[in-house]
Amino acid sequence: MIVIVAGVAGSGKTTIGTQLAKRLGWRFADADGFHSVANVAKMRAGIPLTDEDRAPWLRAITSWMDDIEARGESGVITCSALRRRYRDDLLSGRPATMVFLEVSKEDLVQRLSHRYGHFFPEKLLDSQLAAFEPPDPDERVLTLPEDGGPAQTVDEIVTRLGLDPQPTA
Repeated sequence: MIVIVAGVAGSGKTTIGTQLAKRLGWRFADADGFHSVANVAKMRAGIPLTDEDRAPWLRAITSWMDDIEARGESGVITCSALRRRYRDDLLSGRPATMVFLEVSKEDLVQRLSHRYGHFFPEKLLDSQLAAFEPPDPDERVLTLPEDGGPAQTVDEIVTRLGLDPQPTA
């Protein structure tokens, strides 16, 4: 199984995804690492990505997911998954589910203003929010408010998805 932890920039994807993977004993990948050098440069320069920019990035994410599945492993990966068609492509034909972290714009601004060393500047938040299509009820997406802290959010994901953590040695 694969869990995709999704949300706009600053929603806590990496924090939640890392903790979830550790708790479950699963592999973890941060989708930020799948961006091309050109995409990172654009974002650093404050230029929003287009659908065309995101296409190879999304293919790299689905390739990672397919590799995990082919090896019979389970994994957690992060992805903004801003548009429905991105979510449909990520989930199509895969043993995957998506957890979308819902965070208020005020909290996103606060988090991004205190994040240092990341290529995604706070000034791009509005472009992500403009591109964002909230998940519809018919999508295979669990939407959770990310407001109780990472440990509580991970507990909620494990409970709601019925996931069993791996025993620790």
